[in-house]
Amino acid sequence: MERRFVSVVRLVTSPLMVDVVPAQSVMRSLIDVYAEHPQPRSVAVVGNMPMAPDEERAKAIDACDLVFRVNGFVTDEPGGPPTVGSRCHVVVFNRALRATKYVFENYRRRLYLMVEPGRLHWEPDMLPGWWPEDLGLVPVNNAEVTLPLSDALGLDTRREGSWATTGTMAAWIARTCYPDAELLLTGYSFIDDPNQTSWMHAAGDSCIVGPEHKIAAEGRLLESWTKTGRTRLLR
Repeated sequence: MERRFVSVVRLVTSPLMVDVVPAQSVMRSLIDVYAEHPQPRSVAVVGNMPMAPDEERAKAIDACDLVFRVNGFVTDEPGGPPTVGSRCHVVVFNRALRATKYVFENYRRRLYLMVEPGRLHWEPDMLPGWWPEDLGLVPVNNAEVTLPLSDALGLDTRREGSWATTGTMAAWIARTCYPDAELLLTGYSFIDDPNQTSWMHAAGDSCIVGPEHKIAAEGRLLESWTKTGRTRLLR
């Protein structure tokens, strides 16, 4: 199936993304377009762990200038218990996405970033047959995101079929694109439970933890960011 890309900029997707200005990638420039402000001061990344209602958490997420959500996420329903907020600017997903009704809401106002680390090994270059025909997406460049993140995790992704979860990739994109912003992380179960072999999602479904993921290393990395003063973890 032929790919469809967002047409607001001329995006270079292979083999390496080019710099628009020093230290700013094409991806960062594109994300800026979707944020509440061109230079976000606060960024939230919301994982898919089931969480109890918490009004303060929901308010903190929605107060951010830029909100990333991951794969088959959920958002708060109008009039429902406040839990993870409702704002969403960027959706980071992979080809195994189990789309919820929230994924494509207001899709014209969101940026869809598809991570494809498996392309380094076996993953086919194709879109799911159910992907909306009028919705563009941007493939995340493995050289810019996947491999540097794998190096930080101690994974030999270049030779082995191991790489970070989509949630950690979303957090990495947020942290590296906006190093001076206040980063809020929430919904990451592996920070507190690094030995789990399966997990529940906020949408109510579950799946195994893929053998390609080393979630203990991912949890250590994300938790280490909270000691820098610019990253906050909300449980």
